[in-house]
Amino acid sequence: MADNTIAVNCPIPSFSAQMTSEKEFHLSEFAGKNLVLYFYPKDNTPGCTTESIAFRDAQAQFDAYNTVIVGISRDSLRSHEGFKKKLDLPFELISDPDEALCQTFQVIKLKNMYGKQVRGIERSTFVIDAKGVLVKEWRGVKVANHVEEVLQFVSTLPTA
Repeated sequence: MADNTIAVNCPIPSFSAQMTSEKEFHLSEFAGKNLVLYFYPKDNTPGCTTESIAFRDAQAQFDAYNTVIVGISRDSLRSHEGFKKKLDLPFELISDPDEALCQTFQVIKLKNMYGKQVRGIERSTFVIDAKGVLVKEWRGVKVANHVEEVLQFVSTLPTA
């Protein structure tokens, strides 16, 4: 999958990945539903916690728009399970330790941390419609009001 790149208004190549609750994510299983994939840098960090809580608190509204939320980071499944439990997240988290999905969605960036350049995930969100087409992306996301923007966008998509 790493050779594939994605673009708005194009179908997303099929993929599968390990996720929480001892489940495996298969893109094909979400046909007929809208899908929000949000990439975040690291479990249990302030921005990622705030963003995940905002998605959690809006879960019922996303459900009303036939939309499934899935979080993705490079953290281990064990870390994800703890993060999910701690925040009582009603959605699954994908573990991407080999960065296959991060590369496909082109979210790995060089960032400055304490004066040093490090590779990390640029906070990004992608909406895939019920037909499997990438219909919207946000890159370099700022957490404040982001979930509201995503919800506003999915409210414009067909629900069936």
